[in-house]
Amino acid sequence: MSLVGYTVQNPALRWRYLKQVLFFGVVRLCVIIIAVSLGGILLYIFINGIGVVSLDFLTEAPRDSMTAGGIMPAILGTFYLTLGAIGIALPLGVTSAVYLSEYAKQGPLVRVIRIGINCLAGVPSIVFGLFGLSFFVVYLRFGSCILSGALTLGFLVLPTIIGASEEALRAVPQTFREASLALGASKWQTTLRVVLPNALPGILTGSILGIGRAAGETAPIMFTAAAFFTARLPQSVFDEVMALPYHIYVLATAGTHIDQTRPIQYGTVLVLLALVLGVDLIAIAVRSYVRRKKRW
Repeated sequence: MSLVGYTVQNPALRWRYLKQVLFFGVVRLCVIIIAVSLGGILLYIFINGIGVVSLDFLTEAPRDSMTAGGIMPAILGTFYLTLGAIGIALPLGVTSAVYLSEYAKQGPLVRVIRIGINCLAGVPSIVFGLFGLSFFVVYLRFGSCILSGALTLGFLVLPTIIGASEEALRAVPQTFREASLALGASKWQTTLRVVLPNALPGILTGSILGIGRAAGETAPIMFTAAAFFTARLPQSVFDEVMALPYHIYVLATAGTHIDQTRPIQYGTVLVLLALVLGVDLIAIAVRSYVRRKKRW
């Protein structure tokens, strides 16, 4: 048996080589299965949804019990909710990560806080939806509106952004901090001008994950922001909105003409996927630009 240019005669080495080949074969098979499964799902949605996607579908409001028309209010509602969630979660998440990584005294309390953040990252989204309903909608009396939905989604993605940002900050070499402090910079100047710029690509990675989750969640917004149907566009943050995830849920479960709306369901799913992928691609492009600029 050949191994890197020479023959393996030792039975122990031959067995180790066979195990290595078997392991990498299983890994490749798993990757192929995942890629084929994902590609099959996307192809199925594309084939069933592309027929209804048109300029009118993207720019008109639903009509005739949502069996005709378009999804423009739902697109705008998803955009407002996602933008609001990231606008709330990103500053809070990055600030919290900076404090935990750079300023907090490492000890039992910080470890407990990190465990709590990791636990929150795994909490089902329906729990955040009920929290948003009881706190923002009822207790603070915001009502079912964009503000309540954006705040709920912001708290939903906050643990993801904190975790990714803290990992990015810890990945910055300690020598960078020491060199900056040795040159006379303060702790704050070192964090702002040395640590954060070098951690920015990793922070953007966490933001990308947050954007994808915020845009695709249904349970949190169905209790706090989403309307079954509204004929007018929102005029303020205290108005209800339609949203693509909830619109898909309504068309699939609560409609009276399921067979007639099925093509619209697939078209809405296709638009939601395209919207999420488009936002993610923009964020990835920004991250790549930041990395190239840092190398220069």
